[in-house]
Amino acid sequence: MKTLWRNLLFLILAGCSYVSNIDGQVRRELSLGTGSTIEVVNRYGKVAVTAVAAGESGKAATPVLTAVVKNAIAEDEIRFTNTSGLARVEVKPVNRSNRVDLSITVPERSRVKITSADGEVRIVGDLASAEVTTETGTIAADVPTADVRYKLVWTESRPRFLSDLELEQVKEGSAGKFSIKGKHSSVESAKAEPFDPESEAEGNDTPKDAKPKVQRAGTVSLDFTTARGIILLNVPPNEVMSDLRERPLTEAAKAIIRSGDTLLMDAIRRASPKYFGDYSRNLPPYRREPGLTILPGTAGVKVSSIKTASVRVTDMQNRAVAGLTADDFEAAESGEAREVLSVRPTTAPVNLVLLVDVSGSVENYVTFIRKAARAFVNTVDPRDRVSIILFNEDVKELTEFTVDKGKLSESLDTFDAGGGTAYYDAIGYTVTEVLRPFKGERTAIVVLSDGDDNRSFLPFDSLMGTIEESGALIYPLYVPTSLIAAAATDPATAVDPLRSRYLSSDLTSKADGEGKKLAEISGGVYYRITQLSQIQTAYDDIAAQLRTAYDVTFKSEVSTPDGKPSPRLRIRTKRPNTSVQIRSVTTRH
Repeated sequence: MKTLWRNLLFLILAGCSYVSNIDGQVRRELSLGTGSTIEVVNRYGKVAVTAVAAGESGKAATPVLTAVVKNAIAEDEIRFTNTSGLARVEVKPVNRSNRVDLSITVPERSRVKITSADGEVRIVGDLASAEVTTETGTIAADVPTADVRYKLVWTESRPRFLSDLELEQVKEGSAGKFSIKGKHSSVESAKAEPFDPESEAEGNDTPKDAKPKVQRAGTVSLDFTTARGIILLNVPPNEVMSDLRERPLTEAAKAIIRSGDTLLMDAIRRASPKYFGDYSRNLPPYRREPGLTILPGTAGVKVSSIKTASVRVTDMQNRAVAGLTADDFEAAESGEAREVLSVRPTTAPVNLVLLVDVSGSVENYVTFIRKAARAFVNTVDPRDRVSIILFNEDVKELTEFTVDKGKLSESLDTFDAGGGTAYYDAIGYTVTEVLRPFKGERTAIVVLSDGDDNRSFLPFDSLMGTIEESGALIYPLYVPTSLIAAAATDPATAVDPLRSRYLSSDLTSKADGEGKKLAEISGGVYYRITQLSQIQTAYDDIAAQLRTAYDVTFKSEVSTPDGKPSPRLRIRTKRPNTSVQIRSVTTRH
């Protein structure tokens, strides 16, 4: 009898409609075939839609929706309507502060329609069409470019956009609307679709009696409308620069274009396509530096010689390791051990750039900047060559490389401060223009700034590859403007003299994270300054770090150009948790 009642209770509960809670993540399969439509309404978080190609069998992958919630919500707060050709998802949380992020995979050539508010919307893959409406949310699309038709509309602001495709000109319509409309094709003969004057006169609304256009197979149709958001076409959000306005090129930007660095050039081209084209057309063809080439038939030829590698050894915190001897090193070429003959501390000078922020954020504290820069000049080793470069919205080379500390100190009386902050451009300029002639030598950049950027053509992430290739060490000293203000205040008149001496840091989290990454990528050290006394301590530490390097001399059987380490050369230490960076190699036959 008990078993019978248990079974009956189970059947009753199974037939009831009840609501369970979603906590963290929910996954649901959707019944969508090729050419289907999905409509998403989510004003409480992000939306990402990715079109997935069919597998080798030709069968499309199962469409899936994944919802990630900040706090637990009931299942009926994410409402689904799903048939074979149409799916609709609407997020309606009871608590409107609860964030819900949606990630959806659909078959290729599907159609999507998305309504959002301030959350980011991402569209990825070969879709037949994507219609997106947001308030302030970013709309980022990464789609095939063989045949793209686009209509981009801003209803409450001037356009803010970045595109890897060449777009039509911005048009201003009625009621303060702005739009960009046209088509892009990889076929050279394709022409941009002109504006419809009648539609433009009505604020870009499609006339009611207009005949629907027939979409060609393979065409991607994008219809994006936002109140004040940013629109990206085939540009990753992490590659967006600080200032989206198209503007004339600075001297730093021009130098980066002349360098021939493809990644940095592409970033500037996207930021200012018109001015980039005007400037680059007048430049002579770029001549690349000769690289290391191993000719056919020579890979197995043994050429005995004595080589000296200039190396730097660091621990897990990127700090230089001192006190190593020949017994601590191992060398190998093509996996074959080589005899280490000697190891000596490096005595070669360092080519040092002091990169100083003189932008508007610190314009009232020029005295502090001059004092801090002079302190660095007085700290560096007399053998090191120093160049001082200032930056605000552009760069200015205050001094060329010199060991004359008197000349360096005098130059610091010749500048004023003010303007925007093109910090990333300044780093790109320093690496590609100032330090390029010294490639293979010991080079380093010491940055004195608050770490924020608001005017660069370059996005931060575009710098990573160039910095790694340059071999320059970067030592960012990020000083909050509040500390500079405290330094400019007479302690006797301060409302709290003790607090003025030890003011807490107020660096932005973005600047803090980027400072750490610059140091990590380059092999330098990041200094987050929280007390004024730490600046001199950081200078002393940098001077010691720069002097901690080694010349490792070993027997070699591989022939390479002087200054170029063989790609098959490996130098390691026997110390645990250390790594070795090979800066350059010289040969003595």
